[in-house]
Amino acid sequence: MKNIISKIQQQLEAQLPFAIYGKPGSNTITGIFRKDDKQYFLTDYTKKGFVFAPFNGKACFIPLEDAEVIVEEVTTDLIELSEPDTPEINPEAKVAFEALVSKSVAAIKSGQFQKLVTSRKESIAIKSDVIDIYKKLLNTYPSAFRYCFYTPQSGLWMGATPEQLLKAENRTIHTVALAGTQLYKKGETAVWESKEREEQQFVTDYIVREISPFAEQLNTTEPYTFRAGNIVHIKTDISAELKVDANLEDVIRTLHPTPAVCGLPKTDAQTFLLENEGYDREYYSGFLGELNCDFETGEPATDLFVNLRCMKIENDLAHLFIGCGITKDSDPEKEFFETVNKSMTMLRVL
Repeated sequence: MKNIISKIQQQLEAQLPFAIYGKPGSNTITGIFRKDDKQYFLTDYTKKGFVFAPFNGKACFIPLEDAEVIVEEVTTDLIELSEPDTPEINPEAKVAFEALVSKSVAAIKSGQFQKLVTSRKESIAIKSDVIDIYKKLLNTYPSAFRYCFYTPQSGLWMGATPEQLLKAENRTIHTVALAGTQLYKKGETAVWESKEREEQQFVTDYIVREISPFAEQLNTTEPYTFRAGNIVHIKTDISAELKVDANLEDVIRTLHPTPAVCGLPKTDAQTFLLENEGYDREYYSGFLGELNCDFETGEPATDLFVNLRCMKIENDLAHLFIGCGITKDSDPEKEFFETVNKSMTMLRVL
């Protein structure tokens, strides 16, 4: 990783855009580096490059054209970090988030929504440098999409996300429905409550319904437990063939934001969250990845992930973004502590 590591340092010092990432299960990392600080937004979904899209707003884009791409094997050993101490609870943050969950439950019970996905931000002082943090993240979560992304406009972000938004090769597309969260316990089988199974079914039904106009030969697996680091979820794999007259942009716009990060009905849920969460999600729960090109092979393919389990680094602070799905049966205090559990994913590498 020596060349990529040195390029990260160079790009940050010069304030030039870059993205580096390791795909789930891969023993290579890829870097795309711009030689200028020009601001690009994604306006043409037929272009090749790396996209970094927010929850709401314009997507940053690093065009493949005129960029340097480096692919290297991961040479450091996979590491198992010790569990961090449970973070000290901020009483004000707890009260505020529980009030948001209560308001969300009331809105669901009134019939406005089937589900909502509430979130919050937690800021942690850090001592490690960016490269050390990313190396830990890269090697701790081999089954996730592990990335480090920077543009002068977006700032510096890192994450290890378990959730695929969309994978497309030729006319075949793959996506997933992911919901429910528990801490992974070695040797124990996850038992999912009705609230979590219901939440996952909402997500599956929505995705199938929404992509059906663009696809045929649509297939779904049975829900199964999926581990992502120290967390497990319920997951359903979904695949289909795109119709001849369908295009990738329509499918992406249909899927984003997914019910797993927003709620149902999607548009109304997004508006509710923008008005009530009390902070800017920025690029948390957006999406990111390769558009129209596998940078390692050069083949035409799209590989996009939902930006979960992520953080934004500013000076000596790491801002962690964490959320949870709310249904009519949600308990506000339990949901707050679910966000605390989820924060452990990033705290382990800090």
